[in-house]
Amino acid sequence: MDLNPPPFSTFQHDGLSIAYFDEGDAAGEPVLLIHGFASSANVNWVFPGWLKTLGDAGYRVIALDNRGHGKSSKPRDPAVYHPPAMASDAIALLDHLGIATANVMGYSMGARITAFLTLANPHRVRSIIFGGLGIGMVEGVGDWDPIADALLAPSLDDVSHERGRMFRAFADQTKSDRQALAACISTSRDLLTPEDMARIDVPALIGVGTKDDIAGSPEALAALMPHATALDIPGRDHMLAVGDRVFKKAALEFLEAHGRG
Repeated sequence: MDLNPPPFSTFQHDGLSIAYFDEGDAAGEPVLLIHGFASSANVNWVFPGWLKTLGDAGYRVIALDNRGHGKSSKPRDPAVYHPPAMASDAIALLDHLGIATANVMGYSMGARITAFLTLANPHRVRSIIFGGLGIGMVEGVGDWDPIADALLAPSLDDVSHERGRMFRAFADQTKSDRQALAACISTSRDLLTPEDMARIDVPALIGVGTKDDIAGSPEALAALMPHATALDIPGRDHMLAVGDRVFKKAALEFLEAHGRG
């Protein structure tokens, strides 16, 4: 498999068109991938090599463009971007494909969606991998209002907030609908409680870059969960950890141990 975008299909859920790909070994164990904020299935999973890595290892690799992102519908109502609603798109995709259980991997916002998905549908999830989000899932990840402001600013030149500039530049690079993203960022950061995390009893791997100033500690999050392992991704920040070879190697080992029936 290569790093070129695969063909996408669409299905309808919750009044929205959701785009996805379904690649790899059709008879392999399914791995459902849920991307981060302002990203897409291609940007998060294809270009950094995850589709190739998982596909070459014999998995069935499925990824969706979250609502508001990529090729999926882009509503501009903040009310539709709470994590349980976004998680329902992912479960609806498994239903659409006739998949009873899957391993689920999410990066950043996608990790949060994965947690909400698992809490609501524990019987559908074999194992989970969180990337780019540690204890921030419980304690919060700082003030993101400047990011919404940055997304809505006339141009990148009008943005002085450092993290705001990073996400505005990323949104411009991915040619995203910035109004949809501003709506998404305002409501997609619902927190989970320590009690919520303790109820997630499937095997879990939590990978965070050692230079990530957004995610929070993976060890602190793993300590709240009954079957979680923390992974420090050396020398990587929030944007670069996703494609790191240490992360991929650990994910393959984790899935080999926990993700095959």
